[in-house]
Amino acid sequence: MIEARFHDSIDGIASADWDALRPDDNPFVSHAFLSGLERTGCIRPEWGWQAHHLGLYRDNALIAAAPLYLKGNSHGEFVFDWSWASAWERAGGDYYPKLLNAVPYSPVIGPRLLVGPDGAEASEHRKMLVQAMQQYARRLQLSSIHANFLDDADLPAFEGEWMARSDVQFHWHNQGYGDFDAFLAALNHKKRKNIRHERQRAMSHGLHLGMHSGASLDARTWQRIHSLYASTFDAKGNHAALTETFFQYLRIDLGNAVQLALAKDGDDIVAMALFLHSSTTLYGRYWGACVDLPDLHFELCYYQGIEYAIAQGLARFEPGAQGEHKLARGFLPVRTHSRHYLVHEGFRSAVRRALEHEREGMDAYAEELLDHSPYAER
Repeated sequence: MIEARFHDSIDGIASADWDALRPDDNPFVSHAFLSGLERTGCIRPEWGWQAHHLGLYRDNALIAAAPLYLKGNSHGEFVFDWSWASAWERAGGDYYPKLLNAVPYSPVIGPRLLVGPDGAEASEHRKMLVQAMQQYARRLQLSSIHANFLDDADLPAFEGEWMARSDVQFHWHNQGYGDFDAFLAALNHKKRKNIRHERQRAMSHGLHLGMHSGASLDARTWQRIHSLYASTFDAKGNHAALTETFFQYLRIDLGNAVQLALAKDGDDIVAMALFLHSSTTLYGRYWGACVDLPDLHFELCYYQGIEYAIAQGLARFEPGAQGEHKLARGFLPVRTHSRHYLVHEGFRSAVRRALEHEREGMDAYAEELLDHSPYAER
């Protein structure tokens, strides 16, 4: 017998058991990362997040799991369903809470159905996780379930009544470049010239620029890094959901998976970009600055990251959500995928029709982007 259990904290599942189900070392689905969000006040009901992780057990042994949350709003997801919520509530329904299979505050492609190494039972266990979510949503009379930024291995499990949705991100791919100049040589002349100009201008501000391991920085430095992150979010009218305690947690528990591109004016850090990485991929996450200097953002968030990825032999660099301006800097469009299950059949049919039109527009947009590749024709 296989039993589905829901946990109101990931710490209700042993870290070794959870991590044994990860197919790779993507840091965002690690027990340490998800537990850190919960322990340090980033996941809280008043912000619309309540942990509700799903585990499948055979003879009390965990055989599959999914990061899962009850959501009281749609903040921090990066797949936007505000119009669905508005339509459902205008019709007299309660859209929230809904069920979300995702990583909080992180528009990062990765596994969402954790089943261990691919084998004879892996696909079946993925389907069982999805079925358990659907049964739970119907039992609690929830409006919907959403699974965001799925990797390819998870997609077949979301069939039938699930609706497909797609978007575009911009990723950099390492073609075996020996150094940054080799990368530049692959670009067309105009883009190569523009990047060199941007880097020269970033260097002209007289700041010391460089990449640092998260584990190499002390608590006071991390305090400064968080203050830059928080003040930059606040200045743009956004909610800085990650607490200083979480940043300090990153230093202690995930420091070796964290990199920071820092700009220093003497001993003072005036700008930073925070990254996490796996053995294959660099993930750009957060930017913060107390200065507004031309091209400093591009240098820390993009070019320092590309240099690091080349030096470490990483295959890919994902700098975050949105941003057509990334195309001119060597990042190419990549499709992202989400799946959505609306419990009410009539509502589901209406949204499905709307998604068909959205899909046509997204396909045309992605095709147009490819026509503007920054790389030289070979």
